[in-house]
Amino acid sequence: MSISDAEKMERSTDSASLARALQRSAEIDKAIDEDPTRFRVLTGDRPTGHLHLGHYFGTIRNRVLLQQRGVETWQLIADYQVITDRDGVGPLKERVFSLLADYIAAGLDPEKAVIFNHSAVPALNQLMLPFLSLVTEAELHRNPTVKSELEATDGRAMSGLMLTYPVHQAADILFCRANVVPVGQDQLPHLEQARLIANRFDKRYGRVDPKHPVFKRPEALLSEAMLVLGLDGQKMSKSRGNTIELRMSADETAARIKKAKTDADRVITFDPVNRPEVSNLLTLASLANGEAPQDIAERIGDGGGGVLKAVVTEAINDMLAPIRARRAELEANHDYLVSVLRRGNERANEVAEETLQDVLAAMQMTYY
Repeated sequence: MSISDAEKMERSTDSASLARALQRSAEIDKAIDEDPTRFRVLTGDRPTGHLHLGHYFGTIRNRVLLQQRGVETWQLIADYQVITDRDGVGPLKERVFSLLADYIAAGLDPEKAVIFNHSAVPALNQLMLPFLSLVTEAELHRNPTVKSELEATDGRAMSGLMLTYPVHQAADILFCRANVVPVGQDQLPHLEQARLIANRFDKRYGRVDPKHPVFKRPEALLSEAMLVLGLDGQKMSKSRGNTIELRMSADETAARIKKAKTDADRVITFDPVNRPEVSNLLTLASLANGEAPQDIAERIGDGGGGVLKAVVTEAINDMLAPIRARRAELEANHDYLVSVLRRGNERANEVAEETLQDVLAAMQMTYY
């Protein structure tokens, strides 16, 4: 078989897998409306920096909506995963509590959500040991995140934690028996790794209860969030400095948007292919105020980039005003944030210990 034929077959397989995932995701979304109590969602973020609009529009807002629909929500602050590809942790403590404040200010209810961090849940991380026995090195190297990281290292050795990153993510999902994970299409391989581990554990080690496997097979709830570029027209990234962080003031936001890239045409139109920078700013305003980007463009007309940036600034600042106000209250009450994290970690430890005991029992490693 030629390489081109192999590539065609792989693409066909990927396309069929995506179609199945989309169909199943639609079924899950409908089932949530019918009975949200059937579902437990696990999602989270690495505290490598402060949350920005890309995070908010891409995932945080959807998490809040899921919780409002009645789905039990587990939020991971993945502090251990900060060191997968870094030589140090930086101002980790500050970023963990900044992330926690962003979650709550954005609308996640800590009375309903379980918000916890990796390093506080030993039993979760202990699952890495049996899980690593269920995957091969070749499978880890095929994971898209690991492959892209390896390509980006430019010959620098990859850490063992980075190589086993997909297994750690599987532990995050499976330890709390989550059955739904909100993901983008590019994250489907991570979820498939978790499903693979759950299946292999069942086949190799068996069950405590003959009627039920130790781990549920988690399924994807695919996000429909569109790609939001940074203010320079490139991928929105903390490291590029092209973001608007949720914690920024209205004046800081205005200053960032004022420097955003546009083009020389004074007539504002929504044309993502030919005018990506202008169209991205229109998209940001649209996501913030709910008005269609084409309508915003028509309203601006020949006002040029200056008027466009003023409209975007107003839309974003209006949307973020209540989030910023709530965030300021939270930052002024650090003890409350500590209590939320402590309570979440206690709950996560309870569940993780229960899961670990089931794992050890299935593996016949319970000795007394």
